[in-house]
Amino acid sequence: MEQQEIKTLRALMEYEAARTEPPEAFPHLPDIPAGRYTDPRFFELEQAEIFKKSWLFAAHFDEIPEPGCYMTWEQAGEPVVIVHTEKGEVKAFYNVCSHRGAPVVTEPRGKRLRLTCKYHGWSYSLDGQLQAVKDPEDFRDLDFSCRSLPPIRCETFGKFIFVNFDPEAISLLDWLGPIADEWREFQFDQCRLSARHSFDLDCNWKIAMEANTEVYHVPNIHPTTVAPLLDHRRNVNTLYPNGHGRMVAPPPRVSETENAESTRDVGARAEIATVSEIARTCIQSYGIFPNWVSQLTEFVLAPLLFWPNGINKCRLECWTIAPDWGDGPGPDYWTLNNGEELCKILREDTEFGTQIQKSMESPGFKGVPLSYQEARIYHWNQNADRMIGLDKVPGDLGVQQVIGDDWVHPNDPRLAHLN
Repeated sequence: MEQQEIKTLRALMEYEAARTEPPEAFPHLPDIPAGRYTDPRFFELEQAEIFKKSWLFAAHFDEIPEPGCYMTWEQAGEPVVIVHTEKGEVKAFYNVCSHRGAPVVTEPRGKRLRLTCKYHGWSYSLDGQLQAVKDPEDFRDLDFSCRSLPPIRCETFGKFIFVNFDPEAISLLDWLGPIADEWREFQFDQCRLSARHSFDLDCNWKIAMEANTEVYHVPNIHPTTVAPLLDHRRNVNTLYPNGHGRMVAPPPRVSETENAESTRDVGARAEIATVSEIARTCIQSYGIFPNWVSQLTEFVLAPLLFWPNGINKCRLECWTIAPDWGDGPGPDYWTLNNGEELCKILREDTEFGTQIQKSMESPGFKGVPLSYQEARIYHWNQNADRMIGLDKVPGDLGVQQVIGDDWVHPNDPRLAHLN
């Protein structure tokens, strides 16, 4: 992060602390309709138009480290196999044999020279090309060239592997936009996978995710865990194209005898030397549309992914990715005892989600009146409707497009009020 951007962020922190109302130019946010959390119509639109057309973080290169390594992946509801090819590329395919539709691989991960279906023995190269069939003499005019494994868009950012089910989607770098440049200081291409754990939650996936995309709740839900680490009144939200967002919050003001840094030990044994001042001294977290929330520090890259398993259930996936720590176990940012349970901060966020879900399903829940501090949630919903298609969203479930491009990076009306 350049020094001028650091200076601007510091000035915005003081602007946020001093204001007594939302910025004059910031629009009023209409209520988010209740049905976006409970209505099957909106859930189906999310599945078809958001999760099937967005770039989704699926795997880390360390999970398929050598040519021939593969892994299966089904978090987005489709059977996928991700493969490290002989040329060193990463490719993704539907895990569907072109003969009778059986899965080509059934093990969660492994290493092979070819991908061979157990059902009838059809065999594919690591590039997905059909190579051989059992009893070829029993087929007439079988064209191997059109029987390849169905491909899925697959691109990488450093060692992070993303997939997209939409063949017409923009590139991953275009999807990330300016965030890709901001992330380069974190060396995504050098950091190792340290921990990956999943937990099933009894609430709509957006309930769980939104608890990690605003700091308005911090004093109430996290009085002894997060509140001592950040000053929620000095938090600076930034909105980016494609529904992404970022928060940067400094630690509370402390006396010279107190050491705020002492609370930042995550058990890491190495650090990313290129990380700038902001990530070293503040809580910095990115929301990447549709389902990624990630704190980035000099010690760890820690994505949280939220996957819908139904209207009122979801899966929380907790990742810890860190600079090379040498031999032995690496850090685990989000869980205790190697994934036995969530850390206290995430328990505080998730345990309340079940109760929120029950309340939202009652006739008493009409909608969500968001505050200025929760603008990233509204920005996400605006982008969701644009991806779905404004004409496809039922009128009683849509959000109004009130946050204009003048509030989307690199634009920011707050800058005009800085000294």
